Amino acid sequence: MGLEGHLVMLHGMTGTASKMTPLAESLVPPGWGVYCPEGPFAHPSGGRAWWINGLDRTETVPDVGSQISISMDKLENELPPGKLILGGFSQGGAIASAFTSRVSFERVLGLVLIATKTVDASELGKRLIEVAPRPVIWMHGERDPIIPIDEAVRHMNCFLAAGWEVEEFRHGKGHMVDLSQRGAMVRSIEGIAGQD
Repeated sequence: MGLEGHLVMLHGMTGTASKMTPLAESLVPPGWGVYCPEGPFAHPSGGRAWWINGLDRTETVPDVGSQISISMDKLENELPPGKLILGGFSQGGAIASAFTSRVSFERVLGLVLIATKTVDASELGKRLIEVAPRPVIWMHGERDPIIPIDEAVRHMNCFLAAGWEVEEFRHGKGHMVDLSQRGAMVRSIEGIAGQD
């Protein structure tokens, strides 16, 4: 018997597929596969990125908006077939949210957004009212020094304002996954996987 679907998890800036895979494997519902793609851009500090801010724009380095579009094209072309749960950590979560604008999003049953923000709240808000709501699992640390909690809450509020159901997993830590809440997150992801 084949897989019921795939949990697709996107790494953060300077991450890699191999670094994201253990987390994805710890969250995947029974009967589902894991797919962790890599961002298309090599980061100067190592690892990969979905976009890179602050680089001098040249013919070979497109602007951030174009980088995001390139990343989503790559993701859309590489997605496994069938049902998907799409998520990501940090920059990867921002790409997962932005992916709501793509045709392939129709196969996505829900989102898992960890330590992340939106790249454009206004644009995301417009998109979210145009597609059928899906459940969102949202995790963020109150002491995140990279993405302040206020930015993360603004991101979450885009979904709430559009009528999407968001399950919150806040914690008092920094820019990280709170593993003490992993069991509850797994149950929530299993709930998303079980819907049809």
